[in-house]
Amino acid sequence: MIYIDNKIDRIIPKKKILEQLEILKKGTHFVNLFKPAYINDGIKEFSKYEKERFIGFFSKVRKTSKIINFVPASGAATRMFKVLLYFYNNFNKINENQVKEEAIKGNSDYEFISDFIEGIKSKKFPFYYELERLLARDNICIDTLIKQGEYKSILKYLLKSKGLNYENLPKALLKFHKYKDCSRTSMEEHIVEGIEYARGANNVVCIEFAVSPEFKQKVKDFLEKILPIYKKENIKFEITISEQEPSTNTIALNEKKDLLKDSNNNLVLRPGGHGALINNLNNIEGDIIFIKNIDNIVPDHLKTDTFVYKRALCGYLFQVQAKVFDYLKKLYNKNVSKKHIDEISFFSEHELNIFFPEKFKMWEKEKKEDFLFKKLNRPIRVCGMVKNEGKPGGGPFWVKDKDNSISLQIVENAQIDFTSKEQKDIVACSTHFNPVDIVCGIRDFMGNKFNFNDYVNHDTYFISTRSKDGESIKILELPGLWNGGMADWITIFAQVPLITFNPVKTINDLLKKEHQPI
Repeated sequence: MIYIDNKIDRIIPKKKILEQLEILKKGTHFVNLFKPAYINDGIKEFSKYEKERFIGFFSKVRKTSKIINFVPASGAATRMFKVLLYFYNNFNKINENQVKEEAIKGNSDYEFISDFIEGIKSKKFPFYYELERLLARDNICIDTLIKQGEYKSILKYLLKSKGLNYENLPKALLKFHKYKDCSRTSMEEHIVEGIEYARGANNVVCIEFAVSPEFKQKVKDFLEKILPIYKKENIKFEITISEQEPSTNTIALNEKKDLLKDSNNNLVLRPGGHGALINNLNNIEGDIIFIKNIDNIVPDHLKTDTFVYKRALCGYLFQVQAKVFDYLKKLYNKNVSKKHIDEISFFSEHELNIFFPEKFKMWEKEKKEDFLFKKLNRPIRVCGMVKNEGKPGGGPFWVKDKDNSISLQIVENAQIDFTSKEQKDIVACSTHFNPVDIVCGIRDFMGNKFNFNDYVNHDTYFISTRSKDGESIKILELPGLWNGGMADWITIFAQVPLITFNPVKTINDLLKKEHQPI
């Protein structure tokens, strides 16, 4: 017998919780990889001429479109400081000589802290001067701390509320890049980027940051403070802060496979992963939505390629969308000949990667029309893909569905059965990686907005293992925003340069040349 109190039941219906419980006990439903997507086999490579043409098309159509840049920024930055927090919590003093000795032996944690110390000594972190000022406020000299090897004191002012409080802030509010006269947070960098490609009709720059509820007010206050700095003549900002809906939270199981509860015996609900953000996306009113993660951002001197390919991806989407809308109008009005059907079928298969049943050519004209209309009348996404250089995460694959149809999908590692040699070999042959560089066409040929919940594959949930209070727990994550959450979208992959993908997963990533000033 499962007891669910009324308070929880108001957030998530009891029926939904019981469904989640069954899913957790059943285990992950793995996808069936058919083959990797390659250049000219699922991944388009723009020629110089095509790129310029798409950019020109973007420049023209954006003037009459509402474009929104959607930036998932929900998570706290705690994972960025995992190693630093370990040293802070477990060592009374961080001995630099011992750190170097252990680092030379190949201990990865000591290598990390050694690199961090060098970054502090060389003043390469974008937060260095702010840290220096906070220490000086308390009559402490950072140079003296460095000379005396008092790195624990430096960590205290970096991580704790006495100083920058970075362990308790979202990535959106962390300093990412240093400039001649200032340092910018990742949120500020997205605003600077947004001016270049999220500027639509009437020169309005629309950006939505999806944040966790506990950070919403901090982010709002920060935006009000910094937005005047980035205002330019004739440019207006429409910046929205949304949060994941509580109704998308999910349950967890403890080691005994019982529902996870807190010390007061109340059911513990957890955020349902980034897949829950499909609801945030669904609430956006616009024509085109760009999606890019908060931590994937570079300084100004490296942004050019990002601007170029964002415009090209969107221009390509505009062009494809115009063709699709033209075909849909013909199909809707029953104004198609056999020649039209052949033309639409060829375009759908070769440009939109749509799978056709073997018996399609044998079907009656009306059945073909219905099939084509259904397949074309869906949201469209064009996804940038970078060459894989061994980074963990999802990638572009052809996937075989339950009905044996084949579709292009972004697949995360958690969705793949690595105990299967066949599936493992397919992954080993893959050439590209998903950097989350997506542009979405969200309206149909009549101008109506699609309901994205109609295009989710609910079987593509994740079951992850986490640690809570020293106990291993299993948590349920909803179908990912750009994989299962968009499984039934028209999907097009296009290669983009590697320089457009430079995420900051740990604090030391800020020391990489891609995040340093010229």
